[in-house]
Amino acid sequence: MNKGIVIALSSIGIAQALKIPIHYIKTKEWKPDLFFATGGMPSSHSAGVSSLSTYVALKKGVPTVDFALSVVFGMIVMYDAQGIRRQTGELTLKVNDLDELIDKIHEHETVKYEEKAPEPLKEVLGHKPAEVLAGAVVGICLGMLGYQFSKK
Repeated sequence: MNKGIVIALSSIGIAQALKIPIHYIKTKEWKPDLFFATGGMPSSHSAGVSSLSTYVALKKGVPTVDFALSVVFGMIVMYDAQGIRRQTGELTLKVNDLDELIDKIHEHETVKYEEKAPEPLKEVLGHKPAEVLAGAVVGICLGMLGYQFSKK
């Protein structure tokens, strides 16, 4: 069994699970479905790639190609999580608001128009930089723990 994969996937699961109590502390709202949601604090993407890079650094060493690959891959994933995916989420917020705006514009219109109501687009897709950083910290800690447990 590849311990790096187990550590990275476990870190993703733990980061996803942490979203539930963190959200509760912030809002006093219990939402277990956040375990399956994208976005939010901490970034599970960052936790997964950071734990893998940390494990590889401790297991194989920093000067190895393995470490270089995991770091470059991790940087791309974290950049994407807080860059492109976040911008997509911001755009989605605007698109979802258009429905309300159109209703207000056509409030006094006499023409009968029946619109099929689509499901709103998912608004939380990416991460704020702090969420990416928190995910990286969680991942580094879990990568070190995973390495320590794998030595036994």
